[in-house]
Amino acid sequence: MKEFGYQRVFDVPGAVALLGADPEARCLGGGTNLVDLMKAGVERPGLLVDVRELPLDGIEFTKGGGLRIGATVTNSDLAAHPEVRRHYPALAQAVLAGASGQLRNMATVGGNLLQRTRCGYFTDLARPCNKRTPGSGCSAIEGEHHNHAILGASSHCVAVHPSDMAVALAAFDAVVHYETADGPGELPFAEFYLPVGDTPHRETALPPGALITGITLPPLPVAATSRYRKVRERASYAFAIGSVAAALDVRDGIVNDVRLALGAVASRPWRALAAERVLTGGPAGAEAFAAAADAELAAAEALPHNGYKVTLMRNLVVALLTELAEEAAR
Repeated sequence: MKEFGYQRVFDVPGAVALLGADPEARCLGGGTNLVDLMKAGVERPGLLVDVRELPLDGIEFTKGGGLRIGATVTNSDLAAHPEVRRHYPALAQAVLAGASGQLRNMATVGGNLLQRTRCGYFTDLARPCNKRTPGSGCSAIEGEHHNHAILGASSHCVAVHPSDMAVALAAFDAVVHYETADGPGELPFAEFYLPVGDTPHRETALPPGALITGITLPPLPVAATSRYRKVRERASYAFAIGSVAAALDVRDGIVNDVRLALGAVASRPWRALAAERVLTGGPAGAEAFAAAADAELAAAEALPHNGYKVTLMRNLVVALLTELAEEAAR
């Protein structure tokens, strides 16, 4: 492991100053991803800025009736918070579906957003990986890729984003707030993660030296009737092979509002806008749900060993929306 500096910070200006002064500095929250990558030699920061003591561990209502979630809130605290469970249940369910209890106790919201891919070639220094070493190639395309992307990938990278939490945040139009030496800024969640394109090593639109300070969720009545469903290869402590965050508002059998995001299908959480357009204003039924899923998955480009994901995601979308519609009809 490369030698590195370590400094604990207690205020946001101090953290921003350190991150802005050293391009090799990285934030250390729970360390559940970063430390592993340092051990593997993938991440080689010159300085770790320990942000756990920053005053960013609160969850509170915004003036408009949404929620603001601090960047150092732990995943466990986020999932257990009564207002999150009441107003955005799919978010709580998504967090609980990820990792283990011990890891959720350590992992932070800000760190969850910035976690790196779990593609095996990314952590194998003996194999080419454009995300790790730009221009070296993508080993997964001709190698092991059964859990890789079917949407939005490119010839440069087919890895998927691993976060469960981020899928729910994508469905709910979250906004990421950050601080730099030039002052505060924000990014709508739809713009936070960059398309993979030919620069898979550039994952987010955060400016250099930025410190994530929190996330805001807008007041979203439909989110109160939301759910997260995850399919994985074992019952616990496993990354998704497909997941869906869905919220549905049905009135007199007609879809008044719907939010849908897919996980483990692309390099970023995938907002299913095409499916939402098909559903909004139409009947709430299995046939319509299947048509919406087909509209979203029409752009899927499967590799030789992950084509099953197209069928899996279609069935998952239909099943979850049907479940929500049946609950609305009771």
